Amino acid sequence: MDTTSFRPRWLSGLLVLATIALGLASRRWPGLFPAVLEKYPGDALWAQMVYWLAAIVLPGASVRRLAAAALAVAWGVEFSQLWHPPWLDAIRATTPGHLVLGSAFGVADLLAYAIGIALVAGLDALVHAARRRWRGLHSAP
Repeated sequence: MDTTSFRPRWLSGLLVLATIALGLASRRWPGLFPAVLEKYPGDALWAQMVYWLAAIVLPGASVRRLAAAALAVAWGVEFSQLWHPPWLDAIRATTPGHLVLGSAFGVADLLAYAIGIALVAGLDALVHAARRRWRGLHSAP
């Protein structure tokens, strides 16, 4: 999974927007995913959005590097929920602040982030491998 390949920033941006839309839809219409999963698909999608944001910043980074960066940010945000200064809680009390920073620490959220990032990193690696194979088949001898 140590695939390095350039990702067009515009494509990563579209994937950020699509992931945000799906994540918001998962909260608006909980029946989108099996009820047994509760809120965790939204958490996994939030972490996937972080992955695609990292891909915008580092378009040529390896899948492993993007996954590590996304996991560090996602877990950092989750652990920040253990800290409650009034100014930060005021930000979290707003809708955008709550969507970005959350509000209550949960160990299960850490697992949801890891699973979400693993899924999107696996997909990214498959796409890059397929692109390399296609280029190999269609390159001039």
